[in-house]
Amino acid sequence: MKLTVIGCGYLGATHAACMAELGHDVLGMDADLDKVHILNSGRAPFFEPGLDDLLAEHTASGRLTFTGSYAEAAQFGDLHFVGVGTPQRAGENAYDLSHLFSAVRRLAPHLHRPAVVAVKSTVPVGTAPRVAEIIEEAAPAGGKVQVAWNPEFLRESFAIEDTLRPDRLVLGFDAERSWGEVLLRQCFETIIEAGTPTIVTDWATAELAKASANSFLATKISFINAMAEVCEVAGADVGELAEILGHDVRIGRSGMRPGLGFGGGCLPKDLRGFLARAGELGADRAVTFLREVDAINGRRRDRVVDLAREQLGGELVGRRIAVWGAAFKPNTDDIRDSPALAVAQRLHDLGAAVTVTDPKALDHARKVHPELGYADDPVAAAEGADLLLHLTEWPQFGHVDPEQLARRVADAAVIDGRGTLDLDAWREAGWSVRVLGRV
Repeated sequence: MKLTVIGCGYLGATHAACMAELGHDVLGMDADLDKVHILNSGRAPFFEPGLDDLLAEHTASGRLTFTGSYAEAAQFGDLHFVGVGTPQRAGENAYDLSHLFSAVRRLAPHLHRPAVVAVKSTVPVGTAPRVAEIIEEAAPAGGKVQVAWNPEFLRESFAIEDTLRPDRLVLGFDAERSWGEVLLRQCFETIIEAGTPTIVTDWATAELAKASANSFLATKISFINAMAEVCEVAGADVGELAEILGHDVRIGRSGMRPGLGFGGGCLPKDLRGFLARAGELGADRAVTFLREVDAINGRRRDRVVDLAREQLGGELVGRRIAVWGAAFKPNTDDIRDSPALAVAQRLHDLGAAVTVTDPKALDHARKVHPELGYADDPVAAAEGADLLLHLTEWPQFGHVDPEQLARRVADAAVIDGRGTLDLDAWREAGWSVRVLGRV
């Protein structure tokens, strides 16, 4: 097939490369010409494991190209995926849909023949009819352009796997779905034939899929972190508690790892956007518990700051603190709503001298938080530190020799905010170790 991807940020660039990997001819379209130039050179403007290899392979073969022209995109194919960003609106919980509506308005006047516009962006329920209205009014082909909803469920650092081998495929349509469904099934034929569960539903259900999935995942994470709060005052071990609960097939272990909590560009935004839209629909009482889910997540950051203050005798001013981690999770350079950087910033604001290190996210962190100190490796970051905070669970951090590191710090004290360090090895090396949810 010949298809386009409108919007080539994290979601769009990954989707475009993976569709080329499935054998389609793909034209990616983005209004940022600098981004278009980088992508056409076979590189991504962000870090995602394996993505540069796919981009290099398929741009070299000619199967994948990128443009800044909506007219060229409309002419290229009859299936147009829209994957532009829908960030949280400034100062509010609701989604900012301006990029989505702008992209649709700029694409629609060039749609002169029947086509399918399949939106992948995460949106509040009720957005699809507005997209369809814009297209019907502005597209020369009018009602012959069908709108479909195809939500993405990508996990950063696993995005290629989640695109090529997803755990489910959701296709949402209005009453007239026949041609659009045929086209999308043709596009995803390889994935469907591999046995991927495929759910064909209405617009509203498809729109709810991503935000509700992320809200449920956030609830699981915050639940075990609430139990961590209880474990700390009760003298229990939240890691062992999570293992006990995880053996119950109704609960499951996946996604229930205690620690510093969630961040990134999806879970926090989708949780708050879901709350905002439920309120607009008059169903806010049904999801009131999600406010506490968000609050629990925020308290994990406060708890690390409190532990740091406690470890340093109640005084943070002038104390040197090393922070291992800037990305919100390992194997990405994404610092959006990063718990690690949030803690680092708060400690800095309280007077501590904070030095941050991260294998991939330092460039982004320096731009957003120039007031913090930075080091290129974990040992350099910890040099002379009064306290070490392990806040993003990069595998590289677990390979540092705690015995040798103890000779480089002012005080061998560490707070493991992710619970993934080898605690016995660190304690045997003379470190004082605190872990969230454990005594």
